Amino acid sequence: MADEQRARVERITDHGGDVRSLFIRPDHPFAFLPGHFVSCLLPAGDRRLTRPYTIASHPEAPECLELLLNLVPDGPGSRYLFSLAPGAEITLTGPWGTFTLERQPPAAAVFIADGTGIAPIRPMLARALATGRHPVTLLHAARAPQPHVYTDEHEARAAAEPRLAFVRLDAADLLAEVEARYVLADDDRSRHFFVCGVGDTVVRLRQLLRGAGYERRAVRYEKW
Repeated sequence: MADEQRARVERITDHGGDVRSLFIRPDHPFAFLPGHFVSCLLPAGDRRLTRPYTIASHPEAPECLELLLNLVPDGPGSRYLFSLAPGAEITLTGPWGTFTLERQPPAAAVFIADGTGIAPIRPMLARALATGRHPVTLLHAARAPQPHVYTDEHEARAAAEPRLAFVRLDAADLLAEVEARYVLADDDRSRHFFVCGVGDTVVRLRQLLRGAGYERRAVRYEKW
């Protein structure tokens, strides 16, 4: 859908470290895939900003969407969203994007999230566990003071699901951890990777994995 529609802020959760979830209720709920994003159309004086935010909630509950965002220094879009209170309205379009997952690939899947890059990974992870039978691993890195969002949820899921391994890391250790686990530890190159985060780390992970012999199409990524 490309038409604009209104959504109302239903509630807000502060995660600490200038990271916040907005729960918004669209006037007209729509179908989306894990990994899709919406474009928020935000007022900025006499013009309007367009800012993409990935849907961090699950497609099975489309009536209320969770947007995970961090406060960007000198970022008018995030400053505006952080100023909103429950009951405020925003305009959005979507869903958009190609970094999506409909079902788990026919191989082990590794999800790598850096900071708020956990937003698309969260529903992707749930979908992979619901649709496949192969092992699933989640590596979530964050750099203080940013929190590891959804840790309790991931730990509970890993305790209940033998196929899932959950590893929490400091962002400074992420590249070395991926290299140790998936480049140096063995010669298996059948895994599929889904990588999301902010900045050059995503590009370096992509280059590391593809350079180590993983198929290009098996290393999917989204860089913010």
